[in-house]
Formats: sequence, structure tokens, C-alpha cells
Amino acid sequence: MKRVWLWAPFAIFITLIAVFAAGLINPSDRVVASGLVGRAVPQFALPGALDPAAGLSNQSFGDGKPKLLNVFASWCIPCVAEAPALMQLKNQGAEVVGIAVHDRPDALQKFLSENGNPYSAIGDDPQSRTQIAFGSAGVPETFVVDGSGIIRHQHVGIITPDDVPIIMAKLRAVE
Repeated sequence: MKRVWLWAPFAIFITLIAVFAAGLINPSDRVVASGLVGRAVPQFALPGALDPAAGLSNQSFGDGKPKLLNVFASWCIPCVAEAPALMQLKNQGAEVVGIAVHDRPDALQKFLSENGNPYSAIGDDPQSRTQIAFGSAGVPETFVVDGSGIIRHQHVGIITPDDVPIIMAKLRAVE
């Protein structure tokens, strides 16, 4: 009987490790949604990433036209993989605006020339303050914003070709 009690803590420890590992490997929800979905775009004003005079601000979202706001960076490998899907969205009529985080104009220009430019405007967010204000956890991340400036949907991670119809449907639903 003593042997059983000696091994009991070890058995409990192994069981806990297995439960935690299962949760990490296959979580029930992989997305941490922004607390801003359903709320107005936070106040911000960014200079243009390529042309300082052509910036982006919260005022850009109240013109009655829905937009996709894509948080990205030229140094982001997943952002390169996402670029064709963003071009597809643009070609289907979506207005895409961007926030470039921790980027340099020369690197951004190279990124856009190599991968296409779906953006009607790109704001420069060198310290990620605006990215954080949106509740964005990383790059890439995309928000559907209605014509009144209300965030209606958040897509965390790469937009794939399979996601394009879903995002277009969400964008059209807020027109």
C-alpha cells in the first residue's frame, strides 16, 4: 500500500502535464478577439508610411464606405504569404488601408513592388501604438470597418484565398 502512495504524486503530475499539453496542442479557440469589435475605431493619426502627407487616421473611416484595415510589416514573412489574397480582395472591390508597424520606407517600398500594393493608404506606426490601440496582437491582422467607423470583424493571421469570400461577405454585409 505504501508503494501506491509513493507513486500517486508522480501519477497526478503526469496526468496534469498531459492535460496541459493537450490544451496547448489543440486549443478550443485559437483567436483572441479584439475587445473593439462592435465599437468605434480608436482615435489615431498616423503620417503616411511612404508619403508623410498621405497619412491615415480614425477620420478615414467615417466616410460611409466600409474598409479593410490590414496591420502588416514588410519584414513579416506571413504578410508576404497574405499579399495575393489582399490583392484579390482589392480586385473584388474592397478598399484596403494599412498600418505598417516597425517599418522603414525603403523596405516597405520594396515589399509593395515585389508583392503588389492593395492599399489606398498606409499609415506609419513605428512604435506600434496604434496597433495596440486596436487590440492587435501581431502581424498580419485585418479588421472589417463599416462606413460609420465601427469595427465589425477581426481576422487574426494570414488571409488565405479560402478566406477571401468570407471576408468579402462580411465587408458587403456592412455596406
